[in-house]
Amino acid sequence: MGALHEGHTSLIRLGLQKADVAASSIFVNPAQFAAHEDLATYPRTEEADLQKLAEAGCTFCYCPSASEMYPPGDSTRVIVKDLSHILEGEVRPHFFEGVASAVARLFLHVSPDVAVFGEKDYQQLLVIRRMTQDLGFGIEILGGPTIREADGLAMSSRNAYLAPEERAMAAEVSRVMRNAALRIEAGESIRTVTDIAKTDLMAASYSSVDYIEARRADTLAPFGGDVAPAGTSGRLLIAARLGKTRLIDNMAFQRKNGDAK
Repeated sequence: MGALHEGHTSLIRLGLQKADVAASSIFVNPAQFAAHEDLATYPRTEEADLQKLAEAGCTFCYCPSASEMYPPGDSTRVIVKDLSHILEGEVRPHFFEGVASAVARLFLHVSPDVAVFGEKDYQQLLVIRRMTQDLGFGIEILGGPTIREADGLAMSSRNAYLAPEERAMAAEVSRVMRNAALRIEAGESIRTVTDIAKTDLMAASYSSVDYIEARRADTLAPFGGDVAPAGTSGRLLIAARLGKTRLIDNMAFQRKNGDAK
């Protein structure tokens, strides 16, 4: 959606490992914003964005208008059931419908062979992968690793909203997440670990925590017990608010073999 940073341009470089030509799109998608959210104030820096894309090796950028994406009288949306209605979808029920509808149209307009999406928005990556398979797009979907600042904060366009004193506290999300993932890997109780993580964030002056969840990596389904089974892969997902800024992050974990502690 623009306001590009190193996390975005890393996806161009990753795509060029799989394809001869890299393209991007910039489109601040109104369908994924609720009425009370930040559509009007979302950062828009198109000229600088295009320069960053060119420097990363991007050949062209598709910048459609809202009317090109959603023509007059538009009444069609793409809904990915189940996966869109958990975690982020519980907090923002409109969000993944807007994402899937826009990405499906971008795929039709641009016709890529490969599409790269950042793991920073891990649930979004899984929604797009499911939609691509279900609708038979024939596009290979790649996930790009999350790019972080030196203190561990995941790069995000919305980090620009953080006041200086908030920026100093923002990296607490990654610290808490990393500690929680290590403890779940070691076989500790998921509920206990996530409760402690929430307490730690609230103690660090976060105003609220929307969710802290450990889920199966492939489906985001719960593990079905209070300890991740030995040998399973998972994702720890966090969404929390620091002042007026909502931060989301996630981290992979692999439950170690052996008895739970």
